Amino acid sequence: MKRPLVVKLGSSLVVDERGRPRRSLLRRRAGELAQIVRDGTPVCVVSSGAIALGLKGERRPSALSRLQAASALGQVALQRAWQDAFRPHGLDAAQILLTSAEIGDRRAYVNARAAFGALFALGAVPVVNENDATATDEISFGDNDALAAQVAVLLRARLLVLLTSVPGVLREGVVIADGSRARAADFGAGTPLGRGGMESKVAAAELAAGAGIPTVIAGDGPLAELLRAGGTRFQAAGGAPAFKLWLRHGKRVAGRVVVDDGARRALVDGGASLLAVGILDVEGSFRAGDGIEVVGPDGRAVARGIASVDAAELVGRPANVEAVHRDRLVLL
Repeated sequence: MKRPLVVKLGSSLVVDERGRPRRSLLRRRAGELAQIVRDGTPVCVVSSGAIALGLKGERRPSALSRLQAASALGQVALQRAWQDAFRPHGLDAAQILLTSAEIGDRRAYVNARAAFGALFALGAVPVVNENDATATDEISFGDNDALAAQVAVLLRARLLVLLTSVPGVLREGVVIADGSRARAADFGAGTPLGRGGMESKVAAAELAAGAGIPTVIAGDGPLAELLRAGGTRFQAAGGAPAFKLWLRHGKRVAGRVVVDDGARRALVDGGASLLAVGILDVEGSFRAGDGIEVVGPDGRAVARGIASVDAAELVGRPANVEAVHRDRLVLL
């Protein structure tokens, strides 16, 4: 099976100002995506819009419970709209709701990947959204650009496409190797319905590109042309085994340790495990199995890994204690 294409649509593309689905746009995009599926490439859609549909044109409230209720109501309408859009093409739209808990837990992460694979084998199109009805931190801080990048990494996608109604970050057809030009841009405000804006799209594109997945940020236009040469394109900047990608981008960080220069060199140049004797300071009350960040004496992040022991066992630089095994550590 070919590596899938991941396409993300923001709320302002999916929902109009009166809180109704933009059915003509969804039908057009579904037709384009259906052709890609017929040509043999699996497709995954990451779709915002549940909260906007649930609010039915009302101003976005600040009360968390009201946002959760709107998400629960709107998610039904969102999935129905995508089902209606794909049905004329003989494709089923499957619903997958994710939270950072599924991304951060290794077993859930692998199970999610298997579910996606089974849906692709059936010829279905997974439609992914954050589970905002229960995931309170996603409503407060998250956005679907970041989710789309995480899904692309999860699926080892061949390409991530972030479709937007916000003017592009650079000229159409510009290719970015390291993201510095995009980060230096003057970002405009996001749309009233959405949460991300262009800055979050650049951050998501850099995350995916750093995992070896090229990314396109593009506005309106035929999808075939956008895939060929449109939008602002971020080149893939490497890649790594699936476990290392999850450890770097998916595993939650529960604390961090500051290491001396000798330990930093052993990690970076020698590929060694991290020993407690090289740890200068421990921050956070993490437990064995939690994700931690390793920071050099200058404060710069060196690596991320999975703690072999509890934070309390690393205090005082004890000898012969392994803090992180090298197979459970990824350099940044």
